[in-house]
Amino acid sequence: MTATTSTTPAPAAGPSPRTTPAVGTWTLTWHGVRTVAALELRQRVRSSRWKTALVVWFVVVGAITLLAGGVLTLFSESATTTDEAGAVLFAVVTGLVLGLGLLVTPTLTSTAVNGDRAAGTLATLQVTLLSPTEIAAGKLLAAWLSACAFLVVSLPFFAIALAMGGVPVATLPRVVVLIALLLAAVCGMGLGWSTLAARPAGSTVLTFVTVAALTVFTPIFFGLTYPFLSTTQEVQVYGPPDSYWEDLQDGTGSAAADPVCELSVQERSVARTEWTWWLLAVNPFVVVADGAVPGSAAVDEQSIAGIVVTGTLTVRDLRLGQQVPVDECWSAQDPGVPARDGAGPVWPLGLAVNLLLGAAGFVVAVRRLRTPQRTLPRGTRVA
Repeated sequence: MTATTSTTPAPAAGPSPRTTPAVGTWTLTWHGVRTVAALELRQRVRSSRWKTALVVWFVVVGAITLLAGGVLTLFSESATTTDEAGAVLFAVVTGLVLGLGLLVTPTLTSTAVNGDRAAGTLATLQVTLLSPTEIAAGKLLAAWLSACAFLVVSLPFFAIALAMGGVPVATLPRVVVLIALLLAAVCGMGLGWSTLAARPAGSTVLTFVTVAALTVFTPIFFGLTYPFLSTTQEVQVYGPPDSYWEDLQDGTGSAAADPVCELSVQERSVARTEWTWWLLAVNPFVVVADGAVPGSAAVDEQSIAGIVVTGTLTVRDLRLGQQVPVDECWSAQDPGVPARDGAGPVWPLGLAVNLLLGAAGFVVAVRRLRTPQRTLPRGTRVA
């Protein structure tokens, strides 16, 4: 009796199943970023609040610009014949746009993550092939473009200030680029806080506090530390000799006569501002003002525009500390102490610090968007 064996035919070779590409935490593609940014922008465009905010922004900036321009033209006779009105109006518009931008921008990203988590839409993005970096970058890009929309709406008022004269045309692109980069930094800070705080209200408050620390608290801290950094010591002083003051007291000298200045060693209060100048350098308003003013700006120091330029250049001098010898000579016949070389612009450092804070917020957001998460804040929903 013979045994029969049956062989099972091998299955026909077919196409191999398509494998899903591995998605890492830091995987970044333009397609993923564009997808998330498009979703965010569509939601903003459909919202009537964002359109209303743009209209209110245009009306407020326009009204203040026209009122300031009218006041400068009506109440300043010299402004109608010189370029001072244009310089002052440009400074007003720049400060107004930057200030309002720092108030509006935190609301664009401070609820980008925890708001979606509360609405139950964040988990839908996290289970797709989008990486945490693409989700964070898409939300950051959408918020930054929304903030830049307010900046674009303000361009006509910058043009009005330029048309009045007194400001080089090259100043406008520098100011616009600096403001746009600062708004991007604020967007990154808000995005980071939105992943750390469980509630949207908490992340919004923390973002506003961070902006306030950079804009309001830095000059306050600089002023509070100034007395502690001031010491009385002997320094060289270039000024009238003691005999000049003795002759005035005795009545033998004339106050109208110019004194003959000379060097002497006297006690003066010296402030070590080279230790704390960076507190002012990181201020966004100082960054924009210092970046807009060229180092060789020559203006009338008695004018309003001259006061703005002189104040900006003073921040650069604080970087070098107290000038020695101290110039206290007011004689018109004496040139005084030669001016020292300036320390150069401070805006690169201030801009770098702001961008680093924004980048830190972005990195925190990416790490908090990773799945699975080991721990979540109390009361936070998963999906």
